[in-house]
Amino acid sequence: MNFSASPDPRSPHFGRREMLKSLSSGFGYLAFAGLATQASQAAAPPREGPLAPKASHFPARAKHVIFLCMRGGPSHVDTFDYKPKLSADSGAAGQRPGTKLLGSKWNFAQHGQSGLWISELFPNVANHADDLCVLRSMQTDLPSHPQAFLQMHTGSFQFVRPSLGAWTLYGLGTENENLPGFVTLTPPGASGGAQNYGSSFLPAIYQGTRLGTDTRPIAGAQIRNLKSPLNSEVQRAELDLVQTLNRESLRRDQFNPAVEGVIESYELAFRMQKEMPQVMDIEGESAATKKLYGLENTSTADFGRKCLLARRFVEAGVRFVEISHGDWDQHFNLTSALGANCRSVDQPIAALLTDLKERGLLKDTLVIWGGEFGRTPHAQGGDGRDHNNKAFTMWMAGGGVKGGFAHGMTDDYGYEAIDNKMHVHDLHATILHLLGLDHEKLTYRYAGRDFRLTDVHGHVVKEIIA
Repeated sequence: MNFSASPDPRSPHFGRREMLKSLSSGFGYLAFAGLATQASQAAAPPREGPLAPKASHFPARAKHVIFLCMRGGPSHVDTFDYKPKLSADSGAAGQRPGTKLLGSKWNFAQHGQSGLWISELFPNVANHADDLCVLRSMQTDLPSHPQAFLQMHTGSFQFVRPSLGAWTLYGLGTENENLPGFVTLTPPGASGGAQNYGSSFLPAIYQGTRLGTDTRPIAGAQIRNLKSPLNSEVQRAELDLVQTLNRESLRRDQFNPAVEGVIESYELAFRMQKEMPQVMDIEGESAATKKLYGLENTSTADFGRKCLLARRFVEAGVRFVEISHGDWDQHFNLTSALGANCRSVDQPIAALLTDLKERGLLKDTLVIWGGEFGRTPHAQGGDGRDHNNKAFTMWMAGGGVKGGFAHGMTDDYGYEAIDNKMHVHDLHATILHLLGLDHEKLTYRYAGRDFRLTDVHGHVVKEIIA
């Protein structure tokens, strides 16, 4: 799958961009006209657009992705990577001069038939041990939040590149053209900001649609400017003018992705006007479902609502959903801060896994949990841990991965991955593989070269695939 950023005039196909340039009406015009009246949309012919479903390279194990992004770097040695020797040697000298090892404050136990070791911080997630594929040997390049966060999301910390969600949408399209194919709930403004869900040089239609911010609860968040407050006559005049300006711009320019992005966003905005509010309205959910997700508890209500929305988006056909939660950057005050973080996400995550499984969606939905890196086994600030890019833990569930399985290993204290090391590039290659996409073939030609999510790196970790 390889598309060019510039049109080929020799092509026998009458492309969408050429249609917009050569005709006085087209999909862009239908979208602008449709925004004025429902009748115009009903009269528009069926169309194949950039979000239309695309064939995968080979049979996919997963159709959707839900990425539970724990911003800040959760401590692996306190959550999913049991280190009894760290506890036994707590207080001894650490690897870094002047540091002392800090044993976990929480107990670990084995869960499920698989016997996975999970911290008491996640009692509800632990009930799903046999669904989890725990990746205990994750690594990334740098122990710095902006760089590591960008690499986790785009594969690169040096250059602006398309995000994982954008590549997924570009490769597969979406199952519901009336909704965004890629939705991100309350993403952070820091650590790369919009680059983490952007499309970079891919067409703008593949960028994530942001819902809310990390500074406010998700309740009440809406897609901005989705519906015009103007009456139909004023809106008609406004849109006629905008359409005239855009047609003129496309006539002048051989290729203008910014203008085409505007046109396509108007098209999507119109189609979203009816369905998006319905998907986001959770009032019709049963009392039992709301209780399952923890919406009645102040500590779990916000993340529970996000998880419930993620399930509703996937159920409606959205391809990629990311939920952000933070801050997991415990340089000090680990005992209280990490405990509070885990309490706020544990029940909602378990509810999401339960709900997806009961609805038959988990087998087709790849759920991913983790942050940009891990933490050091030694203490910092008395009761805290520093950044650690050489070892951290993520886990997956559903979507074709082995349940009740632990991949990789860190050393006795959790300083560094020592067995079956899994770099972020390997993670990306494996995610794409589960979606039926070959990471070496999913490319886009830009500025004279073929780009891909994994660049020249990455291999599929087949050991974790069921």
